Amino acid sequence: MKYLSIDQCDAFYGDQKVLECVSLDVDKGDVVSLIGPSGSGKSTLLRVLVGLNQPTSGRILLEGEAIDYKNRRSLKKARERFAIVFQQYNLFQNMTVLKNVTVAPVKIQGRPKKEVEAEAVLLLEKVGLGEKLKSYPDELSGGQQQRVAIARSLALKPEILLLDEVTSALDPELVTEVLDTIRLLAKEGRTMIIVSHEMGFVLEVSSKIAFMDAGRIIEVGEPRKILEQPDTDRAREFMGKILRH
Repeated sequence: MKYLSIDQCDAFYGDQKVLECVSLDVDKGDVVSLIGPSGSGKSTLLRVLVGLNQPTSGRILLEGEAIDYKNRRSLKKARERFAIVFQQYNLFQNMTVLKNVTVAPVKIQGRPKKEVEAEAVLLLEKVGLGEKLKSYPDELSGGQQQRVAIARSLALKPEILLLDEVTSALDPELVTEVLDTIRLLAKEGRTMIIVSHEMGFVLEVSSKIAFMDAGRIIEVGEPRKILEQPDTDRAREFMGKILRH
């Protein structure tokens, strides 16, 4: 039994089909990277997993149990097992770094404040921000804010972390510090699904890669195989353009 199984899922934006017959299996501890051209459905797939967009057909199963995205209780239970980090940091500007990380576990999960704060301090130290607990977001660089966003997601204790182009809004010199944080999480064995255009990084951290185009998963496989010797014409065309630059 697969840890996470996406089975023949479709999804729409209005009348436009944005995911079509998407199937993907994820084992515990996998780092699965979704790559492909803009508009291919990569970010949409992450949003479907957490219920921000509902699948219109197919099934998504966690440890063999199907998520009913139309049922509030089932969706809530699933969302407790996922956490998503977006391109934009979406930090609360009127809260300190520590408060940004602790507010959801305390307010939403109802966990004890002191316990959450102690864990948050450790998380912020892990992402290299142990000295920024009392800082506000506008006092941080973009890379530091994105690392706060990652720590905030980890504070919810998710089983699966979803990362949606978390470096795309950053200046090139700030990208490395965020990628280093993700490298650390991968080494710890955390299950992650990553949308990224950083191909060298994808090759390094991924256990497998799924290439998407036009709302479909075209090809899935071992990272070096997908990047260097893909089987499909569309993947070869995409890789040829990407890897030339």
